[in-house]
Amino acid sequence: MTAEPPTYLTTKEMADLLRVKERKIYDLAAAGEIPHSRATGKLLFPREVVLAWIENASDAPGHDVARPQVVLGSHDPLLEWALRESGSGLATFFDGSLDGLDRFDRSEGIAAGLHVVEDEGWNRELIARRFRFRPVVLVEWAWRSRGIIVPPGNPAAISALPDLAGKRVVRRQAQAGGQLLLERLFGEAGLAVPEGGPVARDEREAALAVLDGSADAAFGLAASARQFKLDFVPVCEERFDLLVARREWFEAPFQALVAFTRSPAFSSMAGSLGGYRVDGILTPHFNGG
Repeated sequence: MTAEPPTYLTTKEMADLLRVKERKIYDLAAAGEIPHSRATGKLLFPREVVLAWIENASDAPGHDVARPQVVLGSHDPLLEWALRESGSGLATFFDGSLDGLDRFDRSEGIAAGLHVVEDEGWNRELIARRFRFRPVVLVEWAWRSRGIIVPPGNPAAISALPDLAGKRVVRRQAQAGGQLLLERLFGEAGLAVPEGGPVARDEREAALAVLDGSADAAFGLAASARQFKLDFVPVCEERFDLLVARREWFEAPFQALVAFTRSPAFSSMAGSLGGYRVDGILTPHFNGG
């Protein structure tokens, strides 16, 4: 069961929320510039009032600036296609789940895609810790089949992760969700992560490295394997989510994407790409603020 958010924030929680030093919070309170109360000499900040203050005061520290119309984070073939076909006008900058969260935190985009494995599920605890008091929402995009992409005919007879020992396996950047998952799975199996393969920045590049022979295998998506007519050994399903700035959710560009996910064209493409389950699309998994 998710704990109820606190009615009052401490000075440290306020500093984390506004991304300033605690000394700045004391200064703002002393100047009467931030909603607060004092109990037994301790500063307390009413959570709901503070959030409203942030939303309505353009000069409040930590107030969200106008965000570029960009979707950040991890690459997903279905999302990339839907952003274009929906007429959303949203641009993309895909360079890994954690990179996307850092850029989103700096207001460099309106949304970020991620698939970060956790002890119990995907993405939510990471977002809850980092964006607990922020006006954001984490929604499900799709469940994706992830596994081992190999050349046609699977000449090395790879059937499981241990078979990758000694092979040239595509590596992803350190902040990519796929790399984090691969390292976790190898660690749980007591195996060393293969080294020496080429580095790919997204799912497409990973599959292309197998296609052109520069790698023996890649830990990638079923959809990417199908796109390039490569063989695929399934390993697991992962949940790919979107973290969206709540204000931008209601604007026309993102709403164009939302509407498009309800169309027959979207359902048809999810099926033809392969390896997707989209029955829970846009289900909320976390609401910040």
